[in-house]
Amino acid sequence: MASPMEQFEIHKGLQLPTVELPGGLLVDLSLNNSIMAMLIAAGLVIVFFEITTRRAAVVPGRMQLMAEGLFSYIDDMAEGIIGHESRKYFPYVFSIFLFVLSMNMLGLFLAFTATSQLAVTATLALMTFLLVLVIGFARNGHNMYKLFVPAGVPWYMLILVTPIELISFVLRPVTLALRLFGNMLGGHVALKVFAGFVFSLASLGAVGVVGAVLPLAGVVALTSLEFLVAFLQAFVFAVLTCVYLNDVVNLGHHH
Repeated sequence: MASPMEQFEIHKGLQLPTVELPGGLLVDLSLNNSIMAMLIAAGLVIVFFEITTRRAAVVPGRMQLMAEGLFSYIDDMAEGIIGHESRKYFPYVFSIFLFVLSMNMLGLFLAFTATSQLAVTATLALMTFLLVLVIGFARNGHNMYKLFVPAGVPWYMLILVTPIELISFVLRPVTLALRLFGNMLGGHVALKVFAGFVFSLASLGAVGVVGAVLPLAGVVALTSLEFLVAFLQAFVFAVLTCVYLNDVVNLGHHH
């Protein structure tokens, strides 16, 4: 029986040449299963936008209804957190939500889940963190320090509070990456373990087949739960992105 961790191994798919960049840095352009999964997910998002925007009708069809529902759902969430300026940042929030959702869902149909790789989730989290920094300094300049100096705190407490706030801010991409990575990794490991029980028991004969019913029911239940987790983790990623953006967009209103 294969190891539950085997499904997370990186394997080369399309072999491409290695190029040398200035400074002697060698870059292998070959596509592995992680890159392929991300490319498929990105392609699905593009196709989704293409179908739902090019064929928009007064009387919406199923795809248009789903697209409008997702749009309104994320738009209302972003406006509720960021406020009236949420539309400026909505394209990024909505795109990252759909991209993460596509990768999560693909992992339930393919043999590989891109968001079960820490490098992938860390990159997405770092992108969000850098965007927050750029917007924060562009809007607030040197007043960004107010993010680490809560209003109403006595000066002698700031010696303790400010470092805690700074560390909490710096650790945001770490927690954002680990949350998505951990949930997707754990869910797929559990599915693989239960599926392994099914095959192991079924190989024992008639008695084993009867005993395999219980872990099979567990696989079905976990698969249903994983569909919910796939959506929730994408939504949580989008929510936290909005929360972090709100901190710098409305910095003056919070202090």
